Amino acid sequence: MIAFVFPGQGSQKVGMGAELADASAVARHTFEEVDDALSEKLFALMREGPADELTLTANAQPAIMAHSLAVLRVLEDGGIKLSDKANCVAGHSLGEYSALAAAGAFDLGSTARLLRLRGQSMQEAVPVGEGAMCALLGADLEKAEALAAAAAEGEVCEIANDNDPGQVVLSGHVAAIDRAIALAKEHGIKRGVKLPVSAPFHSSLMQPAADAMQGALEHTPPGAPHVPLYANVTAALETDPPRIRELLVKQITGRVRWRESVIAMKEAGVNHFVELGGKVLGPMIGRTVDDVTVTSVVTMEDIEALAKEMG
Repeated sequence: MIAFVFPGQGSQKVGMGAELADASAVARHTFEEVDDALSEKLFALMREGPADELTLTANAQPAIMAHSLAVLRVLEDGGIKLSDKANCVAGHSLGEYSALAAAGAFDLGSTARLLRLRGQSMQEAVPVGEGAMCALLGADLEKAEALAAAAAEGEVCEIANDNDPGQVVLSGHVAAIDRAIALAKEHGIKRGVKLPVSAPFHSSLMQPAADAMQGALEHTPPGAPHVPLYANVTAALETDPPRIRELLVKQITGRVRWRESVIAMKEAGVNHFVELGGKVLGPMIGRTVDDVTVTSVVTMEDIEALAKEMG
């Protein structure tokens, strides 16, 4: 069984998609479609930078999705159709939108606009400098939960991402996150590393952004995906459009249960994970489950190799 998976924030870099667009008209059209949907030249920013502008949440989110979908469309143009080959899809945080677009639940333009709004509303939910996130290395869920409780001291300090058996991410008020980093070793955790993000994603501080997305998703609801989605919030198979819409709203403040999602996919029989448009999820998957194949598909060469293998 095959799962197509889609990376989240942090996988953006200047030059993303450039080689693909130079090699493929299909990729070029995909990037143009996103530019048209946003009425701006996002692809020029992806290709040329500057990096600090590309990293802004409102730009990074639609850019990462556009890159993943361009890779998928070039693959599909070569005869490898997601609906024929994939048994399920999943995505990490914003990657869930890429997964749903790939599975036909949203069209490309709507996905770009939703992610632009999601990025803007997440950025605006908390004033800059008030929120932070840190990755705990060598931490399991139990240790991370104990640390978050100890560091909170009346402020928000919550688990944002359960990525793999050795990496959990905390999110919340900046002082609470600083306390968590300072206390990490006392809790048997190798270390805490502050993340270069501009807001405390996937924490209760993001409620204003969740409210904004609820309105947007009522206006642009998902359709039924061609293949089932493993949702971040439940780490379970979801196919019902109203349920998926509800989970996309909850996902803004909720925990990304990536480790559990990977285990659930493996237990369901998935033995090949194909990451489209990044090389971030592959290592996490490799640390979470054994005896699976992980293929990261980013370049034209990667696409041709996968097409050959699956053709």
